[in-house]
Amino acid sequence: MNLLSFWNQFKKQLKKKLRVRRRWMNLAGFLFVAGTLAAGIWLFSDRLAGPAAWKEQEQAVFGRNMKEFRQPEDEVLKMVAGMDGQREAYMKKAYVCGEEFQRLGMMSSTDILAYHRTHPSYKVSLDEGNKVYFTETVDDLSPQCKENAYFGLDTKGNLSLFEGVPGSGGESIIRTFFQLNIEHLESSLPRETVKQLYRGIRVRDLDDYNSVLSTLSDYAMEETENVLQKSSNR
Repeated sequence: MNLLSFWNQFKKQLKKKLRVRRRWMNLAGFLFVAGTLAAGIWLFSDRLAGPAAWKEQEQAVFGRNMKEFRQPEDEVLKMVAGMDGQREAYMKKAYVCGEEFQRLGMMSSTDILAYHRTHPSYKVSLDEGNKVYFTETVDDLSPQCKENAYFGLDTKGNLSLFEGVPGSGGESIIRTFFQLNIEHLESSLPRETVKQLYRGIRVRDLDDYNSVLSTLSDYAMEETENVLQKSSNR
């Protein structure tokens, strides 16, 4: 009887362990199926989103803000409120380097608002002479800059963008960026590169423009002073 009682007790414990193990196996199987299903849904929805969604994700990863400018209509309404008669209007293209203008003619406040509605990415502005400008920002160099723009040094040692070869006498400064630490620059860069900077570095496209700025920004006066100060504090 003792042996039979022990055997019955053993079978009960064995069944109990099997039930617990079965529950764990069922739970593991459920979690596996749920995870697989969730991954499948995510991939399927990503496919449905199409190339546009993938492009948006790439832009978010690289951190570049590609959203097009939109000027609120209320802002334009306030600008033209109470405007009598007509104003001379221009279309302006503002490039990274250079500008282009096209005369649109005379416009009333109603015309200005209507033009803004058809071109919401153009910024509307009034100058001191009450001329109206519809400005489009272009992430490129103007055709004129691509033909005749040079990086060089002005008389104060500032990195500047010139229209024409620096030092030729007929050049003009388009834009000034920052003062360069000439001593640090001449001791760090190859002699030919420094000579080229004094002669003028031709800019043919946006890649050239960004490359020169990126390289020479390391020799900006404030930047080099900060580096030297950090070195002396160590």
